[in-house]
Amino acid sequence: MTEAELIKACLENNRFAQRTLYDRYKRAMYTLAYRLTSDFDEANDVLQDAFLDVFRKLENYRGEATLGAWIRAIVVRKAYRKLEKPKMWQLIEEIPEETSVDWGDAINAEYLEKAIQALPEGFRTVFILIEVEGYTHKEVAEILSISEGTSKSQLFYAKKRLREMLKP
Repeated sequence: MTEAELIKACLENNRFAQRTLYDRYKRAMYTLAYRLTSDFDEANDVLQDAFLDVFRKLENYRGEATLGAWIRAIVVRKAYRKLEKPKMWQLIEEIPEETSVDWGDAINAEYLEKAIQALPEGFRTVFILIEVEGYTHKEVAEILSISEGTSKSQLFYAKKRLREMLKP
């Protein structure tokens, strides 16, 4: 089924098409939600809420980006709202230095993932959106309702913190 056929069938409330759409994107979107929330249960909530929105708002999809990119933007917004706390964007001086990760004998993808998850929320969110998902600072600023400067600063300090954590 092509993307256009799938969208058309979903808009006609075809349950098989809706399940196909969900199955096609659920793994990537769950991974993104988990990376942003660092919590399995919250990632499941984000995924569920995001797909409810996908099916409710599919008629608004204009095709300017791929369907996957459109769904990813919904997941990011849902995850961000889930994480939104009064003090998500801490001052650099307020973030504790004692964060450490046990690397064992070697650094591999699993250890890198642990290091990313150990980052403070603001650092982690911006790092994942820019370095993993490929968003620009302008897009991240719009999604998170922050300035581009804050996005750049959070990314700089996230990378700095990762370098410190990855030192042998």
